[in-house]
This record gives sequence, C-alpha cells and structure tokens, in this order.
Amino acid sequence: MADMPNGEQGFASPLELFNSIAAQGELVRSLKAGKASKDEIDSAVKLLLSLKMSYKATVGEEYKADCPPARPAPENSRGLNAAEAEEDFVDPWTVQTSSAKGIDYDKLIVRFGSSKIDKELVNRIERATGQKPHRFLRRGIFFSHRDMNQILDAYENKKPFYLYTGRGPSSEAMHVGHLIPFIFTKWLQDVFNVPLVIQMTDDEKYLWKDLTLDQAYGYAVENAKDIIACGFDIKKTFIFSDLDYMGMSPGFYKNVVKIQKHVTFNQVKGIFGFTDSDSIGKISFPAIQAAPSFSNSFPQIFRDRTDIQCLIPCAIDQQDPYFRMTRDVAPRIGYPKPALLHSTFFPALQGAQTKMSASDPNSSIFLTDTAKQIKTKHAFSGGRDTIEEHRQFGGNCDVDVSFMYLTFFLEDDDKLEQIRKDYTSGDMLTGELKKTLIEVLQPLIAEHQARRKEVTDEIVKEFMTPRKLSYDFQ
Repeated sequence: MADMPNGEQGFASPLELFNSIAAQGELVRSLKAGKASKDEIDSAVKLLLSLKMSYKATVGEEYKADCPPARPAPENSRGLNAAEAEEDFVDPWTVQTSSAKGIDYDKLIVRFGSSKIDKELVNRIERATGQKPHRFLRRGIFFSHRDMNQILDAYENKKPFYLYTGRGPSSEAMHVGHLIPFIFTKWLQDVFNVPLVIQMTDDEKYLWKDLTLDQAYGYAVENAKDIIACGFDIKKTFIFSDLDYMGMSPGFYKNVVKIQKHVTFNQVKGIFGFTDSDSIGKISFPAIQAAPSFSNSFPQIFRDRTDIQCLIPCAIDQQDPYFRMTRDVAPRIGYPKPALLHSTFFPALQGAQTKMSASDPNSSIFLTDTAKQIKTKHAFSGGRDTIEEHRQFGGNCDVDVSFMYLTFFLEDDDKLEQIRKDYTSGDMLTGELKKTLIEVLQPLIAEHQARRKEVTDEIVKEFMTPRKLSYDFQ
C-alpha cells in the first residue's frame, strides 16, 4: 500500500507478503489503465519492486504469481529458529510476543511505517492546546502517529477537524483495557473542542462471531452506555450502530461503495489475510470501517463538506491495517487522508505475553467487577521468589503487570516514579505494589459504575440519533 515507505513494513509472513505483491501489482495496473500521474505510478512501482525484494529475502526465491509460498509449520513446532520464535506477531485479530516485557514498539513503528510520538510532538500539542499533555502522551502509551502534525497545523490555523473512534461490541462485558482509547479520545475532545463520531461495528461482530443480529445490536447499545459513562459531551458526540445508521444515511453508504470500488480482493487478502473461504461480508467490511474517516459520511454534522480531516485514536494492532487501506484510497476518491494516534496494547493480568479475553473473567479487570473481585484477582508479578531475595535484588517493573496498570491509571507522575524506584530497589514488596494498584482501581471502577447507572435508554437514544453537533468552526 502506498502508505508504507519500504516493503518490509506491516507483513508478518511470506503469505501476507505474497498477497501484498499481488495486490500492489493490481494497483499498478489500475493506475496505468486509469492514466494516473507519473509520480503516483512511479511510487506504486517502487513499492512493488521493494515488496518483491523483501519477498526474495524472506522466502529465498523470486516471487512467482502462480506459486504461493508453502504455509509455515504450526507456531508450536520445534522447527522455528530463535529469531522467528522471538518475532512479535500483530494483526487485527492476534497479538503475540515471546517477551514478558510485551511488544517491541520501536520495531512495530518501523514495520508499520508510522512515526514515533516524540517529546517535540508532545510539546507542540501542549503549546497548541494550552493544556498539560494527557498521561498517556507523557508516558508513551500513545506512542505512534500518522500525520498528527497536519492536524496541529489545521488547529493552529483555525481550520476544522473531527475525531473518530469505535468499538466492536462482541459481548456485554467490557474491561478496563477497552476504556483506553475512550479515556484519551475524551481528553482530545475536551482540549481541542471538536466533534466526535463513535462507530459501533455490530455488523462486523455478527459476521465474525456466533451472534444473531439482535444480539450484536443489543451489545452495541450496552457498550454505548459504558462509552457514554466516560463523560463525552452529548452536544459534540454522535455514537452510531452500523446496522442502524447505514440504512438511513445515503452519504455514508455512497462512501462505502466508493471505497469498495477502489480496493481489490487481492489487496484485502494481503492486508487482512482473508482466504477464499471467508464470507463476502467479511471481505467487504473494511470499507464500512473506513467510511467514517470522511466528513461527508455525516451530512447532518458536516453537511456536504469533503475537506474536513479526521483524527483517529486507536490501538495499533486492531485498527492500523484498516486505516492504512483507508489512507491509500482517500486521495483516489478526492478526500483527505485520516490522521492516526496509536496506543500500546493493554496487558492481560497474566502478563504481557497473554491476551485478554472477555470470556475469561480472570484475564482482566472488568467494568462490572466488585471491589472484592478487584482485590482477589491475581496479576503477573515482577517480584522475586522470596522476600529476602526481593529485598536484596529488587523487582522488575518491566514485566510486573500491577506496575504496568499503574502507568495507565495513576495520574501522579512523581508518585509513579517513586513506586518504580522503591520496587526496583526492593524497598517495596509485590503485595504492597498490588495494594497500591487496588487503591487506584477500586474507586475508578466504582465511579464508572455509578456514572453508567445514570445512563438511561433515553440518553443512549439521544447520543445515537443523527443530528447536528455543536462546533466553533465555519
């Protein structure tokens, strides 16, 4: 895809690379057939050659269109060499790492071709908004971006932009990790004072999970209550269910069709790993997730304007492949590319190598947990086997889940740094660290539950009704 400067980015396997070469070849042909500009064709050809070089380096032989690479052996086979075994694997459905510290984000930035959120960018956000940067920015929890400087240019020049984020409602149970993009999006909405659209992809969950349409929509409404409880401004926020909104919004559906026309089956196979046995619903779904990136998908908010850029805060695993595709399509259908802010993964209680699951109550802290349940859940520890060893050698904050959770939820930077020093030196024991986390999480969850109780069906309906939102720009 045109957004990736070199051929190795965003690909985890020879098969993905093979599919992407096929997709890129098709793109080159369509650009030539459509008499695209020389620069655009040259850029696409350059990427195609780069992909083929990467393929040869990975597979050990030249790319042949009719000869896909052999599928790799299962992950647990003994044939993996050490380097392969240690490689992080990230796609919209799977996050795997062999390191107890979690994913290597610097490598991921290089692979995905995004840009690091550095101190300079954080300082620029502070200057533009006049607000102290959110702890997620200060601590590198939101660590990577695409085109955030463009958004700041627009804001400083009094030009409009809007926010877009979403949730795939696969169950009623949401955990604290699900709140991360919403907590940050709420802060962005407050400091920039801009409208926000939140997509509930109940159609996606119907296609991927064993759910009825009514169940998927029901989960969307229940999850919306948890999202509303984060404190979003009803005058500036539109939450929509795909199953509900797409049928009543010609503007939205027209954009879905435009996107579908400009993305081939080979391209989505390359990006998402779809196979010939996947339903056509899955194959066409990425266009539906892309459509909210364009302002005229919401005529009730932006009328027919097509020039308002969108900023998308999201987790890098789940969403970036969708929006790499969106950014590739945008200029070809006359729209600005969406900008992105990427967050790190939220670790499961059992450690950064494991994945949280809504079906496993012990894998995370859920928004429905009681104070007692929070207290009794076990988190992977970076402490030593005995108190004597711990006092002597200290604990490891890099792998300790209680400490990781504090970096997300403890606001006070000085207190967090003191905890890190005390735990690393052995002055603080694992039990004391866990107690500190419990004291942060119990009120946070209790306050969220209290706010959620106040979210009536009427309030949900108001948030989910297409309407004009209030904003300052012309």
